[in-house]
Amino acid sequence: QVVESGGGLVQPGGSLTLSCVISGGALDDYAVAWFRQAPGKAREGVSCAGNGDGYTLYADSVKGRFAISRDSAKNTVYLRMNSLKSEDTAVYYCAADRAYPQIASLLEDRYDYWGQGTQVTVSS
Repeated sequence: QVVESGGGLVQPGGSLTLSCVISGGALDDYAVAWFRQAPGKAREGVSCAGNGDGYTLYADSVKGRFAISRDSAKNTVYLRMNSLKSEDTAVYYCAADRAYPQIASLLEDRYDYWGQGTQVTVSS
């Protein structure tokens, strides 16, 4: 099971941290990723992390502003979002893949387990 939380309304330039709790095994058994879907647009990959140290990927649109992290003790994945822009407004989804836990990907088809999504709105 994958459960996200932490969405909300934030002003442009502000920060927000999303959390994703994964149950059904140890976090180290999974590669994880964050995706988002804005109104009228296709879902896109934002960031992902394998269970190896330092193996992370970011979409160009969020590089330098977002950071993904994993806390194995809490079975939780975080997405720290800084310098938020209106174009970051979307429903954010957490996803997990058990088949290849060491190598993460921003391709949706890799992930079998999805959360219900959490809304992030960036607006003044």
